[in-house]
Amino acid sequence: MRPQDKRSAHNSVSSGYVDKACGEMPTVDILIPCYNYGRYLRACVSSVLSQPGVSVRVLVIDDASSDDTAEIGRQLATSDNRVEFRRHEHNIGHIATYNEGLIGWSTGEYAVLLSADDMLAPGSLSRATSIMGNDKTVGMVYGRAIHFTEATELPTVNARHFSYERFRGHAWLEARCRAGHNVIASPEVVVRGRVQRAVGGYRPDLPHAGDLEMWLRIAAGSSIAYVRRVPQAFYRIHQQSMMRSVYQDPFIDLQQRKAAFDSLFRHNQHLRDAAYLHDLANRALAREALWRACRAYDHNRVEEYRVDELMQFAFITYREATSLTEYAALRRRRWLGPILCNRTQVFAPTAAVRRVRKWLCQQRWKWRGI
Repeated sequence: MRPQDKRSAHNSVSSGYVDKACGEMPTVDILIPCYNYGRYLRACVSSVLSQPGVSVRVLVIDDASSDDTAEIGRQLATSDNRVEFRRHEHNIGHIATYNEGLIGWSTGEYAVLLSADDMLAPGSLSRATSIMGNDKTVGMVYGRAIHFTEATELPTVNARHFSYERFRGHAWLEARCRAGHNVIASPEVVVRGRVQRAVGGYRPDLPHAGDLEMWLRIAAGSSIAYVRRVPQAFYRIHQQSMMRSVYQDPFIDLQQRKAAFDSLFRHNQHLRDAAYLHDLANRALAREALWRACRAYDHNRVEEYRVDELMQFAFITYREATSLTEYAALRRRRWLGPILCNRTQVFAPTAAVRRVRKWLCQQRWKWRGI
Protein backbone atom coordinates (compact mmCIF):
# COMPACT_ATOMS: atom_id res chain seq x y z
CA MET A 1 0.00 0.00 0.00
CA ARG A 2 1.35 3.44 -0.85
CA PRO A 3 2.59 5.44 2.16
CA GLN A 4 0.14 8.28 1.71
CA ASP A 5 -2.81 5.85 1.80
CA LYS A 6 -1.84 4.01 5.00
CA ARG A 7 -4.31 5.97 7.07
CA SER A 8 -6.81 4.45 9.46
CA ALA A 9 -8.31 5.43 12.77
CA HIS A 10 -8.67 3.20 15.82
CA ASN A 11 -11.63 4.14 18.01
CA SER A 12 -13.59 2.87 20.97
CA VAL A 13 -17.18 3.96 21.45
CA SER A 14 -20.43 2.98 23.12
CA SER A 15 -23.37 1.86 21.03
CA GLY A 16 -26.80 3.47 21.08
CA TYR A 17 -26.13 6.69 19.16
CA VAL A 18 -28.94 9.26 19.32
CA ASP A 19 -28.95 12.27 17.01
CA LYS A 20 -28.01 15.18 19.28
CA ALA A 21 -29.77 17.76 17.11
CA CYS A 22 -33.26 16.29 17.24
CA GLY A 23 -33.08 13.75 20.05
CA GLU A 24 -34.45 11.03 17.80
CA MET A 25 -33.08 7.55 17.25
CA PRO A 26 -31.43 6.88 13.88
CA THR A 27 -33.77 5.29 11.32
CA VAL A 28 -32.70 2.08 9.63
CA ASP A 29 -34.53 0.40 6.75
CA ILE A 30 -33.84 -3.33 6.56
CA LEU A 31 -34.67 -4.91 3.22
CA ILE A 32 -35.39 -8.63 3.49
CA PRO A 33 -35.80 -10.27 0.06
CA CYS A 34 -37.29 -13.73 0.39
CA TYR A 35 -37.60 -16.52 -2.15
CA ASN A 36 -38.73 -19.85 -0.70
CA TYR A 37 -37.10 -19.08 2.65
CA GLY A 38 -40.35 -18.86 4.61
CA ARG A 39 -39.02 -21.30 7.20
CA TYR A 40 -36.29 -18.80 8.14
CA LEU A 41 -38.26 -15.55 7.85
CA ARG A 42 -39.59 -15.26 11.41
CA ALA A 43 -36.16 -15.65 13.00
CA CYS A 44 -34.66 -13.15 10.55
CA VAL A 45 -37.31 -10.49 11.22
CA SER A 46 -37.13 -11.11 14.97
CA SER A 47 -33.38 -10.42 14.94
CA VAL A 48 -34.18 -6.99 13.45
CA LEU A 49 -37.14 -6.01 15.62
CA SER A 50 -35.16 -6.73 18.79
CA GLN A 51 -32.37 -4.28 17.87
CA PRO A 52 -31.98 -1.59 20.58
CA GLY A 53 -31.21 2.10 20.12
CA VAL A 54 -32.55 2.46 16.57
CA SER A 55 -35.87 2.97 14.83
CA VAL A 56 -36.25 0.13 12.33
CA ARG A 57 -38.51 -0.39 9.36
CA VAL A 58 -38.52 -3.92 7.97
CA LEU A 59 -39.25 -4.20 4.25
CA VAL A 60 -40.03 -7.79 3.27
CA ILE A 61 -40.29 -8.60 -0.43
CA ASP A 62 -41.55 -12.03 -1.44
CA ASP A 63 -40.25 -12.73 -4.94
CA ALA A 64 -43.17 -15.02 -5.90
CA SER A 65 -42.19 -17.83 -3.55
CA SER A 66 -43.91 -21.21 -3.85
CA ASP A 67 -43.67 -21.96 -0.11
CA ASP A 68 -45.47 -20.29 2.83
CA THR A 69 -43.45 -17.04 2.62
CA ALA A 70 -46.53 -14.94 1.69
CA GLU A 71 -48.58 -16.20 4.63
CA ILE A 72 -45.75 -15.67 7.12
CA GLY A 73 -44.87 -12.26 5.69
CA ARG A 74 -48.45 -11.02 6.02
CA GLN A 75 -48.68 -12.34 9.58
CA LEU A 76 -45.50 -10.51 10.54
CA ALA A 77 -46.74 -7.25 8.99
CA THR A 78 -50.08 -7.56 10.79
CA SER A 79 -48.50 -8.26 14.18
CA ASP A 80 -45.99 -5.36 14.12
CA ASN A 81 -46.43 -2.02 12.34
CA ARG A 82 -42.67 -1.78 11.84
CA VAL A 83 -42.92 -4.59 9.28
CA GLU A 84 -44.11 -3.93 5.75
CA PHE A 85 -44.73 -6.68 3.21
CA ARG A 86 -45.15 -6.90 -0.53
CA ARG A 87 -45.26 -9.85 -2.91
CA HIS A 88 -44.32 -10.14 -6.58
CA GLU A 89 -46.80 -11.73 -8.93
CA HIS A 90 -43.93 -13.18 -10.93
CA ASN A 91 -40.36 -13.96 -9.94
CA ILE A 92 -38.05 -11.14 -11.06
CA GLY A 93 -34.78 -12.39 -9.58
CA HIS A 94 -32.66 -11.30 -6.64
CA ILE A 95 -30.88 -8.32 -8.26
CA ALA A 96 -34.10 -6.61 -9.36
CA THR A 97 -35.60 -7.33 -5.93
CA TYR A 98 -32.58 -5.82 -4.14
CA ASN A 99 -32.80 -2.66 -6.23
CA GLU A 100 -36.55 -2.36 -5.77
CA GLY A 101 -36.10 -2.32 -2.02
CA LEU A 102 -32.87 -0.38 -1.58
CA ILE A 103 -33.42 2.27 -4.25
CA GLY A 104 -37.17 2.32 -4.84
CA TRP A 105 -38.57 1.69 -1.35
CA SER A 106 -36.01 2.51 1.35
CA THR A 107 -35.91 6.09 2.64
CA GLY A 108 -34.14 5.69 5.99
CA GLU A 109 -30.92 7.29 7.20
CA TYR A 110 -29.30 3.88 6.97
CA ALA A 111 -29.99 0.77 4.91
CA VAL A 112 -29.33 -2.94 5.35
CA LEU A 113 -29.75 -5.78 2.86
CA LEU A 114 -30.50 -8.92 4.86
CA SER A 115 -31.26 -12.27 3.26
CA ALA A 116 -34.21 -14.06 4.86
CA ASP A 117 -32.00 -16.98 5.91
CA ASP A 118 -29.54 -14.75 7.81
CA MET A 119 -29.83 -12.84 11.09
CA LEU A 120 -28.46 -9.68 12.69
CA ALA A 121 -26.37 -9.97 15.84
CA PRO A 122 -27.80 -8.23 18.93
CA GLY A 123 -26.86 -4.55 18.98
CA SER A 124 -25.34 -4.56 15.50
CA LEU A 125 -27.42 -1.66 14.19
CA SER A 126 -26.74 0.64 17.13
CA ARG A 127 -23.01 -0.10 16.85
CA ALA A 128 -22.94 0.71 13.13
CA THR A 129 -25.12 3.83 13.36
CA SER A 130 -23.13 5.19 16.32
CA ILE A 131 -19.98 5.03 14.20
CA MET A 132 -21.60 6.78 11.24
CA GLY A 133 -23.39 9.23 13.50
CA ASN A 134 -20.06 10.35 14.95
CA ASP A 135 -18.18 10.40 11.63
CA LYS A 136 -20.08 11.73 8.61
CA THR A 137 -17.32 10.62 6.21
CA VAL A 138 -18.07 6.92 6.86
CA GLY A 139 -20.45 5.56 4.25
CA MET A 140 -20.40 1.89 5.20
CA VAL A 141 -19.82 -0.13 8.37
CA TYR A 142 -19.27 -3.86 8.51
CA GLY A 143 -17.97 -6.42 10.97
CA ARG A 144 -17.60 -10.15 11.30
CA ALA A 145 -20.37 -12.48 10.15
CA ILE A 146 -20.40 -15.79 11.97
CA HIS A 147 -21.30 -18.75 9.76
CA PHE A 148 -23.82 -21.17 11.23
CA THR A 149 -26.21 -23.94 10.27
CA GLU A 150 -28.61 -24.15 13.20
CA ALA A 151 -29.72 -21.35 15.53
CA THR A 152 -28.58 -23.39 18.53
CA GLU A 153 -24.98 -22.78 17.40
CA LEU A 154 -25.21 -19.01 17.78
CA PRO A 155 -23.02 -17.43 20.46
CA THR A 156 -24.24 -14.98 23.07
CA VAL A 157 -23.51 -11.39 22.05
CA ASN A 158 -23.54 -8.66 24.67
CA ALA A 159 -21.21 -5.81 23.84
CA ARG A 160 -22.25 -2.25 24.47
CA HIS A 161 -18.67 -1.01 24.41
CA PHE A 162 -16.71 -1.92 21.32
CA SER A 163 -13.87 -0.72 19.16
CA TYR A 164 -13.65 -0.12 15.45
CA GLU A 165 -11.20 0.84 12.76
CA ARG A 166 -11.86 3.47 10.13
CA PHE A 167 -10.23 3.32 6.69
CA ARG A 168 -10.02 5.96 4.04
CA GLY A 169 -12.03 4.63 1.11
CA HIS A 170 -9.10 4.65 -1.29
CA ALA A 171 -6.91 2.72 1.16
CA TRP A 172 -9.63 0.10 1.73
CA LEU A 173 -10.17 -0.18 -2.01
CA GLU A 174 -6.45 -0.67 -2.62
CA ALA A 175 -6.32 -3.41 0.01
CA ARG A 176 -9.12 -5.27 -1.77
CA CYS A 177 -7.43 -4.91 -5.14
CA ARG A 178 -4.13 -6.11 -3.70
CA ALA A 179 -5.81 -9.21 -2.23
CA GLY A 180 -8.22 -9.82 -5.09
CA HIS A 181 -11.00 -11.23 -2.92
CA ASN A 182 -14.00 -10.19 -0.86
CA VAL A 183 -13.92 -9.90 2.95
CA ILE A 184 -17.66 -9.35 3.46
CA ALA A 185 -20.48 -11.89 3.40
CA SER A 186 -23.31 -9.29 3.22
CA PRO A 187 -25.66 -9.30 6.26
CA GLU A 188 -23.02 -7.58 8.41
CA VAL A 189 -23.10 -4.40 6.29
CA VAL A 190 -24.90 -1.15 7.16
CA VAL A 191 -24.78 1.59 4.51
CA ARG A 192 -25.59 5.26 4.95
CA GLY A 193 -28.85 5.79 3.08
CA ARG A 194 -27.77 8.78 1.01
CA VAL A 195 -24.59 6.94 0.00
CA GLN A 196 -26.56 3.89 -1.12
CA ARG A 197 -28.91 6.03 -3.17
CA ALA A 198 -26.00 7.99 -4.66
CA VAL A 199 -24.05 4.95 -5.86
CA GLY A 200 -27.20 3.28 -7.15
CA GLY A 201 -28.33 -0.32 -7.13
CA TYR A 202 -26.74 -3.66 -7.85
CA ARG A 203 -25.67 -4.30 -11.44
CA PRO A 204 -27.86 -6.83 -13.32
CA ASP A 205 -24.81 -8.06 -15.26
CA LEU A 206 -23.17 -9.21 -12.00
CA PRO A 207 -25.70 -11.65 -10.49
CA HIS A 208 -23.09 -13.52 -8.46
CA ALA A 209 -20.46 -10.86 -7.70
CA GLY A 210 -22.61 -7.77 -7.33
CA ASP A 211 -22.00 -7.54 -3.59
CA LEU A 212 -18.21 -7.26 -4.02
CA GLU A 213 -18.63 -4.63 -6.73
CA MET A 214 -21.06 -2.71 -4.52
CA TRP A 215 -18.62 -2.54 -1.59
CA LEU A 216 -15.85 -1.40 -3.95
CA ARG A 217 -18.14 1.25 -5.42
CA ILE A 218 -19.03 2.59 -1.98
CA ALA A 219 -15.36 2.68 -0.94
CA ALA A 220 -14.56 4.69 -4.06
CA GLY A 221 -16.50 7.62 -2.58
CA SER A 222 -16.52 7.31 1.21
CA SER A 223 -14.65 5.99 4.24
CA ILE A 224 -15.23 2.47 5.55
CA ALA A 225 -15.38 1.31 9.17
CA TYR A 226 -14.93 -2.16 10.68
CA VAL A 227 -16.41 -3.22 14.04
CA ARG A 228 -13.99 -5.19 16.18
CA ARG A 229 -14.37 -7.82 18.91
CA VAL A 230 -18.07 -8.52 18.43
CA PRO A 231 -19.95 -10.11 15.48
CA GLN A 232 -22.35 -7.99 13.50
CA ALA A 233 -24.39 -10.74 11.83
CA PHE A 234 -24.99 -14.47 11.47
CA TYR A 235 -24.66 -15.99 7.99
CA ARG A 236 -26.54 -19.25 7.55
CA ILE A 237 -24.93 -22.04 5.52
CA HIS A 238 -27.27 -24.62 3.98
CA GLN A 239 -27.69 -26.57 0.77
CA GLN A 240 -29.63 -23.79 -1.00
CA SER A 241 -27.43 -20.88 0.16
CA MET A 242 -25.57 -18.84 -2.42
CA MET A 243 -22.21 -19.65 -0.86
CA ARG A 244 -22.73 -23.33 -1.65
CA SER A 245 -24.55 -23.05 -4.96
CA VAL A 246 -22.48 -20.35 -6.66
CA TYR A 247 -18.95 -20.56 -5.34
CA GLN A 248 -18.47 -24.31 -5.05
CA ASP A 249 -16.52 -24.08 -8.34
CA PRO A 250 -13.32 -22.05 -7.62
CA PHE A 251 -12.86 -21.26 -11.30
CA ILE A 252 -16.31 -19.65 -11.55
CA ASP A 253 -15.54 -17.72 -8.38
CA LEU A 254 -12.38 -16.31 -9.98
CA GLN A 255 -14.30 -15.29 -13.10
CA GLN A 256 -16.99 -13.58 -11.05
CA ARG A 257 -14.49 -11.62 -8.97
CA LYS A 258 -12.68 -10.46 -12.09
CA ALA A 259 -16.02 -9.31 -13.54
CA ALA A 260 -16.65 -7.28 -10.37
CA PHE A 261 -13.29 -5.50 -10.48
CA ASP A 262 -13.57 -4.93 -14.24
CA SER A 263 -17.02 -3.41 -13.80
CA LEU A 264 -15.81 -1.08 -11.05
CA PHE A 265 -13.02 0.40 -13.13
CA ARG A 266 -15.05 0.45 -16.34
CA HIS A 267 -17.66 2.66 -14.66
CA ASN A 268 -15.23 4.68 -12.52
CA GLN A 269 -12.42 5.69 -14.84
CA HIS A 270 -12.11 9.00 -12.97
CA LEU A 271 -10.99 7.15 -9.84
CA ARG A 272 -7.54 8.14 -8.61
CA ASP A 273 -4.90 5.58 -9.60
CA ALA A 274 -7.56 3.57 -11.45
CA ALA A 275 -5.09 1.88 -13.82
CA TYR A 276 -2.73 1.05 -10.94
CA LEU A 277 -5.52 -0.41 -8.80
CA HIS A 278 -6.97 -2.41 -11.69
CA ASP A 279 -3.52 -3.85 -12.38
CA LEU A 280 -3.19 -4.83 -8.71
CA ALA A 281 -6.50 -6.70 -8.84
CA ASN A 282 -5.62 -8.49 -12.07
CA ARG A 283 -2.24 -9.51 -10.68
CA ALA A 284 -3.83 -10.94 -7.51
CA LEU A 285 -6.39 -12.93 -9.48
CA ALA A 286 -3.74 -14.29 -11.87
CA ARG A 287 -1.56 -15.36 -8.94
CA GLU A 288 -4.47 -17.19 -7.35
CA ALA A 289 -5.34 -18.97 -10.60
CA LEU A 290 -1.75 -20.13 -11.12
CA TRP A 291 -1.45 -21.31 -7.52
CA ARG A 292 -4.65 -23.33 -7.91
CA ALA A 293 -3.06 -24.91 -10.98
CA CYS A 294 0.03 -25.72 -8.89
CA ARG A 295 -2.07 -27.47 -6.28
CA ALA A 296 -3.79 -29.47 -9.01
CA TYR A 297 -0.40 -30.96 -9.87
CA ASP A 298 0.38 -31.60 -6.20
CA HIS A 299 -2.85 -33.59 -5.84
CA ASN A 300 -2.72 -35.21 -9.32
CA ARG A 301 -6.08 -33.70 -10.22
CA VAL A 302 -5.15 -31.67 -13.29
CA GLU A 303 -8.31 -32.26 -15.28
CA GLU A 304 -10.65 -31.92 -12.31
CA TYR A 305 -9.09 -28.57 -11.34
CA ARG A 306 -9.33 -27.34 -14.97
CA VAL A 307 -5.66 -26.41 -15.14
CA ASP A 308 -5.69 -25.36 -18.79
CA GLU A 309 -8.54 -22.93 -18.12
CA LEU A 310 -6.83 -21.59 -15.01
CA MET A 311 -3.68 -20.89 -17.00
CA GLN A 312 -5.62 -19.24 -19.79
CA PHE A 313 -7.46 -17.11 -17.25
CA ALA A 314 -4.16 -16.00 -15.68
CA PHE A 315 -2.60 -15.03 -19.02
CA ILE A 316 -5.67 -13.12 -20.17
CA THR A 317 -6.11 -11.38 -16.83
CA TYR A 318 -2.51 -10.27 -16.27
CA ARG A 319 -0.20 -9.56 -19.21
CA GLU A 320 2.93 -10.23 -17.17
CA ALA A 321 1.74 -13.53 -15.71
CA THR A 322 4.95 -15.29 -16.76
CA SER A 323 6.92 -13.03 -14.38
CA LEU A 324 4.99 -14.25 -11.31
CA THR A 325 6.56 -16.66 -8.83
CA GLU A 326 3.46 -18.85 -9.11
CA TYR A 327 4.13 -19.29 -12.82
CA ALA A 328 7.70 -20.42 -12.11
CA ALA A 329 6.34 -22.85 -9.52
CA LEU A 330 3.85 -24.20 -12.05
CA ARG A 331 6.58 -24.70 -14.65
CA ARG A 332 8.54 -26.85 -12.21
CA ARG A 333 5.49 -28.97 -11.53
CA ARG A 334 4.70 -29.35 -15.20
CA TRP A 335 8.27 -30.53 -15.79
CA LEU A 336 7.91 -33.22 -13.11
CA GLY A 337 4.34 -34.15 -14.01
CA PRO A 338 1.31 -34.57 -11.74
CA ILE A 339 1.96 -38.23 -10.82
CA LEU A 340 5.49 -37.57 -9.57
CA CYS A 341 4.44 -34.35 -7.81
CA ASN A 342 1.72 -36.22 -5.97
CA ARG A 343 3.83 -39.27 -5.04
CA THR A 344 6.89 -37.39 -3.80
CA GLN A 345 5.13 -34.34 -2.33
CA VAL A 346 8.32 -32.48 -3.12
CA PHE A 347 6.49 -29.16 -2.99
CA ALA A 348 4.76 -29.82 0.35
CA PRO A 349 6.96 -27.33 2.28
CA THR A 350 5.97 -24.50 -0.09
CA ALA A 351 2.30 -25.34 0.35
CA ALA A 352 2.75 -25.41 4.14
CA VAL A 353 4.24 -21.91 4.09
CA ARG A 354 1.26 -20.74 2.05
CA ARG A 355 -1.15 -22.21 4.58
CA VAL A 356 0.60 -20.39 7.41
CA ARG A 357 0.41 -17.11 5.49
CA LYS A 358 -3.27 -17.70 4.80
CA TRP A 359 -3.92 -18.36 8.49
CA LEU A 360 -2.11 -15.15 9.44
CA CYS A 361 -4.22 -13.23 6.93
CA GLN A 362 -7.38 -14.69 8.46
CA GLN A 363 -6.29 -13.58 11.93
CA ARG A 364 -5.61 -10.07 10.62
CA TRP A 365 -9.04 -10.04 8.97
CA LYS A 366 -10.73 -10.99 12.25
CA TRP A 367 -9.06 -8.07 13.99
CA ARG A 368 -8.88 -5.41 11.28
CA GLY A 369 -11.44 -6.50 8.68
CA ILE A 370 -9.00 -6.43 5.75
